Amino acid sequence: MGEIIVGLITFGILVFVVIKFVVPRFEQVFQARREAIEGGIERAEAMQAEAKAALEQYRAQLAEARNEAAQIRDQARAEGQQILEELRTQAQEESQRIVARGEEQLASARQQVVNELRGQIGTLAVQLAGQVVGESLADDARRSGTVDRFLAELDGMAAGSPDGRTGGATSVSGSTR
Repeated sequence: MGEIIVGLITFGILVFVVIKFVVPRFEQVFQARREAIEGGIERAEAMQAEAKAALEQYRAQLAEARNEAAQIRDQARAEGQQILEELRTQAQEESQRIVARGEEQLASARQQVVNELRGQIGTLAVQLAGQVVGESLADDARRSGTVDRFLAELDGMAAGSPDGRTGGATSVSGSTR
């Protein structure tokens, strides 16, 4: 029986030491592990929330960039249309200028041809009149008056015909044949 009592006392001391020193130490280790795990979960949740926020921010920036790109495209199209309109306007102005210059040159050439023809018609008229009258129209005053009268009649005939051609001139040239 003495051994049982000594065994119980030793067992009691051993239980006391375990409860007093070992169990609190285990509790501290378990508590530290629980806090570490809970802290890890909290950090993971915080990082997940931060990642979601970053993803949302990224999506917002991407949407903003797309809107900005669309605005830039629209602006580029508008500027392209404006440039095309300006080029069309410049081309039309240049075309009108070229046509006007051509018309001026044509009018100048027409006036030059008319003047040359008037001189030739005047000379031919003097010769024809001299042959019809039977006398020489070498006198400058007489010839000038005859030529002026003839040209005035030609102008009167040209003003009377709708296409500007003289019907009398063909009859005059037709009668010389």
